Amino acid sequence: MAVAPVAVAPVAMVPRAMVLRAPVLRAMVLRAPVLRALVLRALGLGDLLTAVPALRAVRRALPDHELVLAAPAGLEPLLPLTGAVDRLLPVPGLVPFDYPPPDVAVNLHGRGPQSHDLLVRLRPGRLVGFQCGDLGGPRWTPGEHEVRRWCRLVGAELGGDPDPADLSLALPDTAPPVTDAVVIHPGAAYPARRWPVERYAEVASRMTAAGDTVVLTGTTAEQPLAERVRRLAGLPASAVLAGRTTVEELAALIAAARLLVCGDTGVAHLATAYATPSVVLFGPTPPSQWGPITGGPHRVLWHGRGVSDPCAATPDPALLAISVDDVLAGSASAVHGGVAGSGSVT
Repeated sequence: MAVAPVAVAPVAMVPRAMVLRAPVLRAMVLRAPVLRALVLRALGLGDLLTAVPALRAVRRALPDHELVLAAPAGLEPLLPLTGAVDRLLPVPGLVPFDYPPPDVAVNLHGRGPQSHDLLVRLRPGRLVGFQCGDLGGPRWTPGEHEVRRWCRLVGAELGGDPDPADLSLALPDTAPPVTDAVVIHPGAAYPARRWPVERYAEVASRMTAAGDTVVLTGTTAEQPLAERVRRLAGLPASAVLAGRTTVEELAALIAAARLLVCGDTGVAHLATAYATPSVVLFGPTPPSQWGPITGGPHRVLWHGRGVSDPCAATPDPALLAISVDDVLAGSASAVHGGVAGSGSVT
């Protein structure tokens, strides 16, 4: 029996140059362009912590972007605790730096023009910042709380539903050098924000007499200041942790502390992040701009009537108006009094 021939359709030949083998496909995937968002906030510890809600909003608004923070290298260990930043670009301050043109650049550093100019020179696809010169955007509001300011900017320009109360940090993996201690941090960036050493020493002495373990923190440069407090208070040498802790250990210490007593400086915002009872001494800048914004066991002491020079070479009069008894009363209230709304102001 004869079998009818089967008609076979001609097969179009694919040129060898068009055949993509698996290794080539993988290479193409690896070389796919990465969307990048660069955020500038080349400032200190407190500046990073007050920007956490805005950074998290940027993360939500740009989920497909690598989020790079331009900030001082010493802050890098804290970035994983925010859950918002992919990596850090070390930038020591308001100085020119190099970086490939980002798809989005966000200025969380200042109002411009200097900070804007640093980002413009990188040729970003889009620049987000406050209105300045040719850049449109929300208007800068003098006296606005630092946390709310950056949330307002990001919410208006990118979305991401910023929440000013979203300030908490994850706990670091590092163990604290001591637990359940009263931490006194006598330093600050400028003398205008430093309460007198003798008063810190009296607070430390009276708290030690009451049975508390007191430790003194600070940077390496602030070690002599902490040593003066220690000697005046009669504390052991082991009480001085200034210059002896990493930024991760400092975070762990504050998270595990019984109480923090400090001026208006970065470590105060760690107490906010971990809901650690704190007494924060304000002057010359009022707590309405930099104080705890969330409810919690925080007491702020403020006897000022306006903003003075935060970079002055002598302690601000509003700070000097705070007495040792004010601090001790605030400490008892913070430890035993629980939540005080958005912070007590006296």
